[in-house]
Amino acid sequence: MADPKGFLKVQERELPARRPVSVRIMDWKEVYEQGDPAQLRRQAGRCMDCGIPFCHQGCPLGNLIPEWNDLTWRGEGRQAIERLHSTNNFPEFTGRLCPAPCESSCVLGINQPAVTIKQVEVSIIDEAFANGWVQPHPPERLTGKTVAVVGSGPAGLAAAQQLTRAGHTVAVYERDDRIGGLLRYGIPDFKMEKKHLEARLNQMMAEGTRFRAGVDIGVDITWDDLRSRYDAVVVATGAMVPRDLPIPGRDLPGVHFAMEYLVQQNKAGAGDTVVDQITAEGKHVVVLGGGDTGADCIGTAHRQGAASVTNLAIGTQPPTERPENQPWPMSPTLFEVSSAHEEGGVRQYLASTVEFLSNEAGEVRAIRVAETEYLDGRRVPKAGTEREIPADLVLLAMGFTGPESQELSGQLELPFDGRGNVERDEDYQTSQAGVFVAGDAGRGQSLIVWAIAEGRAAAASVDRYLEGETELPSPVKPTDRAISI
Repeated sequence: MADPKGFLKVQERELPARRPVSVRIMDWKEVYEQGDPAQLRRQAGRCMDCGIPFCHQGCPLGNLIPEWNDLTWRGEGRQAIERLHSTNNFPEFTGRLCPAPCESSCVLGINQPAVTIKQVEVSIIDEAFANGWVQPHPPERLTGKTVAVVGSGPAGLAAAQQLTRAGHTVAVYERDDRIGGLLRYGIPDFKMEKKHLEARLNQMMAEGTRFRAGVDIGVDITWDDLRSRYDAVVVATGAMVPRDLPIPGRDLPGVHFAMEYLVQQNKAGAGDTVVDQITAEGKHVVVLGGGDTGADCIGTAHRQGAASVTNLAIGTQPPTERPENQPWPMSPTLFEVSSAHEEGGVRQYLASTVEFLSNEAGEVRAIRVAETEYLDGRRVPKAGTEREIPADLVLLAMGFTGPESQELSGQLELPFDGRGNVERDEDYQTSQAGVFVAGDAGRGQSLIVWAIAEGRAAAASVDRYLEGETELPSPVKPTDRAISI
């Protein structure tokens, strides 16, 4: 364990400072300043000898958190990254993007602020890259078997790396022009600069993974052709169908899905010329949806120079303290202030959007909202509470409903479950022999840590299917959910 009395000597929770708002909204670099090694060591030393480390259960990957906390406290960074990589292929992603359910399960969190697990994690991997400790691990032998992974988000990349290291020849197909999925085009640079993605892709290519960007399976290559070329196929296409809001004025120019907006900015940030780019510059922006995607839109709008930013959520404002119906070690729903919220704008709850209103040019000029009331368990606009909010740009960030199903159901004849996800068994295999599903395509919209865990688990099932046995770890089952008691 780390310092035996660390949690008694250091009871406050310390995180690296965020760069001043006035500075960071002028660029697209990550918001956090360089961490203090002494502070990090103090925080790692707070990890307790708690007997049963519930953080293991809170993390779908089963990260060996107490072990690498101890090694960080002792200054043994190289051993720490070995422990971290043993369960997590991409800690540089999770350490920046995961909401850290492990911290909600931290035993210390019962009566003190939890250990800064996520910050320790990202510091370990950043130190490892900086010191050249992250090296390729090509397989010692090739099996002669081939696997196609469709989708290059975290689930697809995790499955591909595991299968490549097991000796299979793996090709990752991505319909976008660059590899990375939502890591590339869905996450703004101020949350994760793309240099971290590029560094990991370079490692994977050196290990032997092959990447095929700009290939849309089902269009450029049929699913049947893909199956005939490979011994196994992993579907990791994500859940990219956005939740729409079919109300009057939905088709007005200026009303867009969040991903349309975020993808264009990420392309522009990569140096591409984006024709007719959706931009918030000088506009009154309204973001519908209170989750991470909504926050990404808010931060992007600030950096583009929006005149104002309003964030609307249809439900009630979450509590600031853990509610009684979500006791430890469950992951509670709490009111959070992200870096984007710090940068300005207005957040409003219990706001139901009724209509999008147009100006004389036929473009959106405002939205009509009403107070939300609950009737028979439904959230509906309360009559007589309508009002208007100026809006030159409206971004719909209300989540996703499932994977795109046309080619999967048509060409592959894959069945979908009642939630709109691809059906699969306990081994991640679909009704078609040799076709597996990992990540949001089979699970529904979820966290990056679940995507990586499912990618690793699906890889183990594919390896067993091809070889009859496997030594690859399988951290989760498709039916697993967040910790409950």
